[in-house]
Amino acid sequence: MTLSVRGLTPELWPELERLFGPRGATAGCWCQWVRLEKGERFDDIKGEIAHGRLREEVCSGARRGLIAFDGDEPVGWVTYGPRRYFARIDRAPSLAVDDADRVWSIPCFFVKAGRRGQGVATALLAAAAAACRDAGAAILEGYPVAGDRPQAAAFVWTGTVPMFARAGFARVDDKPSGKVRMRRTL
Repeated sequence: MTLSVRGLTPELWPELERLFGPRGATAGCWCQWVRLEKGERFDDIKGEIAHGRLREEVCSGARRGLIAFDGDEPVGWVTYGPRRYFARIDRAPSLAVDDADRVWSIPCFFVKAGRRGQGVATALLAAAAAACRDAGAAILEGYPVAGDRPQAAAFVWTGTVPMFARAGFARVDDKPSGKVRMRRTL
């Protein structure tokens, strides 16, 4: 595999659509679950509404993200940005922080079936951390899945603890399972 990572631009919208396919990556999400505003229900926006939101964000330049390519084929995606941009994470009691205005987040990944377990998410995490640093972020967080049992790909869309640890992130909570907070100072 010849992996390269490119920053999201409006010109890459067709490649992101191709990567996500007709289902919008997973269950019609189109990378909107982490952006749900208070009172919004995922079931009400998944599918076409979520697709339209992502397209608008990408085409306006408001969405930060990276696409991994194997040659000309898109094989992975990650989004990142200031924590406050991800409303659902920002208001989650289990992920609460006192310094949210200073924190940037890497909340989700998508790796195409058949390409998982080949280092795509690891490459995306490294590139996202560099992009955050270049944009002036000082503190970076991820919310990987903890636990001893292997997880299906659909449940590790936030990454895994070992992947974040290898990238220099440290656990900042003591939850035994579920989504945990990991931090890295840039």
